[in-house]
Amino acid sequence: MEVYQLAESFSDEIWFIVGDWDYFAKDTVGKQIVRSADSIGANIAEGYGRYHYKENRNFCYFSRGSIIETKGWLKKSRIRNLINEEQYNALFEKLQTIHLKLNAYLKFIGKSATTK
Repeated sequence: MEVYQLAESFSDEIWFIVGDWDYFAKDTVGKQIVRSADSIGANIAEGYGRYHYKENRNFCYFSRGSIIETKGWLKKSRIRNLINEEQYNALFEKLQTIHLKLNAYLKFIGKSATTK
């Protein structure tokens, strides 16, 4: 699934960015943004593995919550000068794409559940 692949790529990118931060930044904002970014793809995968539309949809909602949380950590990272404006814009745009594709996937599985 494309949305899953994008989420995994995004979380890897976050991991490598945070890896360059000093200890305090890693221990505070870094751990939080890595966890929320990793959770996006993890919840998509777990929901997909459930094979039941209702459970799949619930895990996609968890994933969507993690997207919103990650957006918040990205903003904090920018305000605290942990990432520059260019990085922020590029990462935020990637998150927006993941968000839109996840919403489309949710719509698709919603329709699939009603046709079965």
